[in-house]
Amino acid sequence: MNQLLSILQYLRRNKSLALGLGILVFLTLFTVVGLQFIDRKVDPYPLAAPASIPPTLSYCPRTEPDCPNPKAYPFGTDAQGRDLFAVAVTGTWMTLQIGFLAGGIGLVVGTFLGFTSAFYGGLYDAVIRLSVDVLLTVPGLLVLVVIASSLGDKNITVTGMGLIISLLAWRGPARVIRSQVLSMRERSYVMMARLNGMSNMAIIFKEMMPNLLPYLGASLVSAVTSAIFASMGLAALGLGPLREPTLGVTIYWVINQSAFLRGLWWWGAVPITIVALVFVMLFLISIGLDELANPRVRRAR
Repeated sequence: MNQLLSILQYLRRNKSLALGLGILVFLTLFTVVGLQFIDRKVDPYPLAAPASIPPTLSYCPRTEPDCPNPKAYPFGTDAQGRDLFAVAVTGTWMTLQIGFLAGGIGLVVGTFLGFTSAFYGGLYDAVIRLSVDVLLTVPGLLVLVVIASSLGDKNITVTGMGLIISLLAWRGPARVIRSQVLSMRERSYVMMARLNGMSNMAIIFKEMMPNLLPYLGASLVSAVTSAIFASMGLAALGLGPLREPTLGVTIYWVINQSAFLRGLWWWGAVPITIVALVFVMLFLISIGLDELANPRVRRAR
């Protein structure tokens, strides 16, 4: 209980982190609760709806003048006959799934390479450092475009898109974490752990990694942000799981079908608003974790 109170007190001081986590909770509830209304087990076509209907809470088809059971389309429908509320719910979940999958894999691989290369040094460190420096000069989006176009949109799933993006997501974390570990390995508590007979991996996981947990959290947020950017870029180019209603794919169809020129402003407003909310959330959480990890910018009590 005391620990929970201390966390709440810290969140009152760190307003950026509190607001970012609040948006994360809102998006989580939006997807979890929304999925209960579009259960695919009950309705095999949960996105199906009349085409090009503006946002309304009581839609009645012209063929039913009495309309005993009007339907609600709070976000409207697109020109392809999809309920944009269902698209927003499933698309938000799928987009966050891609981001966290690719960002998580990239951070895990980058953390392992960064810690081990900086700690052990020698030829292993030289190979890792050279590999990271070379790969950082390669345009990541270009490589992802080549890979995604080679596989084709019919062969790429949401999980496959996350795995494709994770192929290059480890470069930044590996380089930054390596620089942090280079300064940590010469500190006194690491030298004492060596004198006490601790193994190298025990020193890494028990002594060094706990001191970098806030920094690793900020790195995870940065990796997830980059992964979502990459998935949006690939989807906007028509590369990716075009049959799945991710936010990037929805924006692709908005561009492809000229939604704004046709007056279907709500079609583009829904995914753009959610994407903006996701990036604001990640930005606020990143600022809050940076304040937690960096004592120089931490607010006084």
